[in-house]
Amino acid sequence: MYYLLFKALHIVGFVAWFAGLFYLVRMFVYHAEAFDEAPPRRAILHAQLALMEKRVYTIICNPAAVFTWFFGLLMVFHNGMDWLQQNWWIQVKLILLPALTYYHWSCGRIAKRLAKGEKILSSHQFRLYNEVPTLFLVIIVLLAVFKNELNIGYTLAGMAAFAILLNLGVKFYRTLRQRNKKL
Repeated sequence: MYYLLFKALHIVGFVAWFAGLFYLVRMFVYHAEAFDEAPPRRAILHAQLALMEKRVYTIICNPAAVFTWFFGLLMVFHNGMDWLQQNWWIQVKLILLPALTYYHWSCGRIAKRLAKGEKILSSHQFRLYNEVPTLFLVIIVLLAVFKNELNIGYTLAGMAAFAILLNLGVKFYRTLRQRNKKL
């Protein structure tokens, strides 16, 4: 009974965490574009986006990350160390989560720098940066669903292909935006 409660709350946590990360970096895209606006509009957009970024990071992303980690670790402890040693998929997941947490923290640092008025990356580069959690999400969900049945070689090859497709999609979108600006 407790395990299912931990699992449900873990799912709620990671859904909120990913939603926050996707939204936060999307705002970084708009913030980068705001640097190209005329001064009065740029100042208004900067102030509003900095406030929104801070709120999303502190009110959504941070608590959701803690929630995800807390209830995920409760599930691991509930299952015990023997279970952890016998299931390579959870070991891989526990390696990926610190990397995702690092991405989360890097977003916090970016939000602070943008709030200070620093132009860090272009909107195109932020669009690419916004695809990083997509890769994490796909691999973590595949690990959780397929568990020890997952073929890691095919999965890594599929993830590489998926990353390439995401990159091509972002570049295609950039080309369309540039073409529409000329019209």
